[in-house]
Amino acid sequence: MLTGLLTLLCCAYTPKKGLAALLLVLEVGVLGTFLALDLILFFLFFEVVLLPMYAVIAGWGGPNRRAAARKFVLYTLAGSVLLLLGVLLVVTKAGTGDLILLAASPPLDRTTQYTAFALLAVAFAVKAPLWPLHTWLPDAHTEAPTVGSVILAGVLLKMGTYGLIRVGLSVAPDGAAWASPVLGVLAVVAIIAGALICLRQTELKRLIAYSSVGHMGFVLLGIATLSVAGIQAALLGNIAHGLITGLLFFLAGTIKDRAGTGSLNQLSGLRETAPRLAALLGFAAIASLGLPGLAGFWGEAFAVIAAVDRGGPFWTTLAAIAAVGGALTAAYFLRLLRRVTHGPATPEVRSVRPALTATEWLAWSPLILLTLAVGIAPALVLSDTALPLATLLGIQP
Repeated sequence: MLTGLLTLLCCAYTPKKGLAALLLVLEVGVLGTFLALDLILFFLFFEVVLLPMYAVIAGWGGPNRRAAARKFVLYTLAGSVLLLLGVLLVVTKAGTGDLILLAASPPLDRTTQYTAFALLAVAFAVKAPLWPLHTWLPDAHTEAPTVGSVILAGVLLKMGTYGLIRVGLSVAPDGAAWASPVLGVLAVVAIIAGALICLRQTELKRLIAYSSVGHMGFVLLGIATLSVAGIQAALLGNIAHGLITGLLFFLAGTIKDRAGTGSLNQLSGLRETAPRLAALLGFAAIASLGLPGLAGFWGEAFAVIAAVDRGGPFWTTLAAIAAVGGALTAAYFLRLLRRVTHGPATPEVRSVRPALTATEWLAWSPLILLTLAVGIAPALVLSDTALPLATLLGIQP
């Protein structure tokens, strides 16, 4: 549903027919990935998105678009090789690629599960992207057109975390249990590192891109707990990130296009010249920092609670570090708002057209309303997930 919604909004937002056509091809790959119940089909659809996303960045991106597109392709291809090896290993050893059969009773021995999970986890970490395999993301987001950034952040990153849950945990549960402490450590490092990097950023889209590293860290922490509550936190975090960061990139693209720059040093005073745009940026920022009552809060809070519930000094320490990362997230988003919306208006901001078009309201309104709805009623996402997740994990709900 998130994929269909964001693709529809992006196609309505862009007047370029070629770009809209590529977005529809991307939608085919993403939906196929989420719907495939066979490992080979999953891999094929996973790869469908590669060339269209390259074309989106290289064809309609910024001045350094070709370098960013090449970096995206090289990283993704490296992950694809590992994914293919993992898929072939599982299918060869198990004699089937049926995900339902593999999840019901994984037929792989422990050594094979360890190897398969390691290959799959690294491959999905590249796509998510999870620290330290995230370095392609800021360049891709900074150079991509607005709708490209929205689709990339909103749904393409989710293919990695979805794959880790749907394929990694179900096909190789022993491998997941073996690797869960490592995943937990990488998650909290991503949360802290992403926040500290954001505090030093001076470019609007680049800051939002790095914020995704931290948000995906909370998703990974939930997955690493291997509990129903943790996976629910990951699912909720995925949906919330898609809604909120999609809105943030819509707003950042509009601000950058109208002001002619994305430099935070040249964007102060936005509330003086474009108060509606500044208000929407403020709403999206406080939703992303995890304000209670908005969608961004629940996934991060549940991930921390799931780590505490896992028990023991190790997981409690990880939960405490993640909570500190949440505070740092608030710090860099408040810093962003202070620099962009407050202070005297710069010459670049004074040239910003204040009125919002009907197309912009059409594209942004559903994301605003859903951010509020999921924040107030997270059951909209979590309803009826406990039993399927317990079955996936092989535990009692």
